[in-house]
Amino acid sequence: MTFDYDLFVIGGGSGGVRAGRVAAANGAKVALAEEFRMGGTCVIRGCVPKKLMVFASGYSEMFEDARSYGWDLDDGDFDWSRFRGKLDAELERLEGIYRKLLKGSNVEIFDARATVKDAHTVTLSTGQEITAKQILVATGGRPVVPDMPGAELGITSNEIFNLEELPKSILIVGGGYIASEFAGILNGLGVKVTQFYRGAQILRGFDDEARGLVAEGMRAKGVDLHLGTNVVEMRAATENDLKGIDGGTLMDGGKPAPMPGKAAGHGIWVKATNGNEQVYDQVMFATGRAPNTDGMGLENLGVALGRKGEIIVDEYSQTKVPSIYAIGDVTDRVQLTPVAIREGMAFVETVFKGNPTPVDHDLIPSAVFTQPELGTVGLTEEQAAEQGPIEVYCSSFKPMNHSFAGREDRVLMKLIVCADTRKVLGCHIVSDHAGELIQLVGIAVKMGATKEDFDRTVAVHPTMAEELVTMKEPVRTA
Repeated sequence: MTFDYDLFVIGGGSGGVRAGRVAAANGAKVALAEEFRMGGTCVIRGCVPKKLMVFASGYSEMFEDARSYGWDLDDGDFDWSRFRGKLDAELERLEGIYRKLLKGSNVEIFDARATVKDAHTVTLSTGQEITAKQILVATGGRPVVPDMPGAELGITSNEIFNLEELPKSILIVGGGYIASEFAGILNGLGVKVTQFYRGAQILRGFDDEARGLVAEGMRAKGVDLHLGTNVVEMRAATENDLKGIDGGTLMDGGKPAPMPGKAAGHGIWVKATNGNEQVYDQVMFATGRAPNTDGMGLENLGVALGRKGEIIVDEYSQTKVPSIYAIGDVTDRVQLTPVAIREGMAFVETVFKGNPTPVDHDLIPSAVFTQPELGTVGLTEEQAAEQGPIEVYCSSFKPMNHSFAGREDRVLMKLIVCADTRKVLGCHIVSDHAGELIQLVGIAVKMGATKEDFDRTVAVHPTMAEELVTMKEPVRTA
């Protein structure tokens, strides 16, 4: 059978674009369809704009610290519209680069939604049908809004970048990395931030000691974090809500509390599970994500989907339909952009280079751009203790730069070591630039470095990271 293309990629995110480009570079005839903007979640409404907002939000604290270091300056006002204009321009530039790279690789681009008709045919929203020997689904994921009264009044991380103006107050619902990152970002930009999380501690799945220090640091910087708390209902606030709830003034610590200003209308009235009622300018849900498989027709072809709609694949990213593969967040394996790119490269090695290459999802370093920042690789203390005897090396201290400025911020450097093999099973860092640090530590951990390898490494002084090679005695064993 003759096909229009050797490969048709559905989704223009980092994984799909990389797979399409590399396949084309190896002689394949490739096409790619994207219904929104080239670049996917990471470039357009995720990692890139979020990290730029992290940078912007850090300047408020820098101004304070500068005075402690002898600089004579006044705090400036943050201009959201000016920042957003530059942000939009940067995202347009990056999208243009993605398109240029695809065209330079002779990948044909279709700006349309694509669904799968059969094992070798996709249907575009334009009505056009295209055949391909192989189909790669790389459609990513989307934020999920909870099913509750008034939820339609809230926004998600998709919309946060497109606000016409910053709210004066916001409630962020959720305790994962997206919720916690935006709590720090908006707090740093001058927004009064309240965060609800129904669990006992934010950042579930990360090392308990590390996430506890992150939560402590967020509170110290001004985030009003409520654990064991969720939203019961929401509705548009009324004039009476602004005057007070239940016939009185809204209370904060037993004292009358002024209502936050309203960015538009009267804001959003929220009732919490603890019985508290409050009005916020904006409510943002960061309560999970779902794979983008709705309406694609995959289940009709025999492609297996999981409970959340994720595409089930084998170690080579192949579905139960041999000609259909899937990579990235749509498979719900590890939701990180570099992982999607690796999966795309492994797919090309397997299908177009004849070199079956399973995807390695072990010991992936990652960072959470909370304030303070968290970097992690390998097992948490809790996970490691379940596998066998371990030693825990840990140091928590005030870093020199913050101590001099009079801040109470603390740093955490933590190594989890197998008591039998002496291998470093995990490393967890809470500090400024933790993401940069964990990238380098991740190399050593991936190579199987032992605690003694760390000990033999000479410290770089004075740095925070020198603690990683100077901790000689375990603080505890398990």
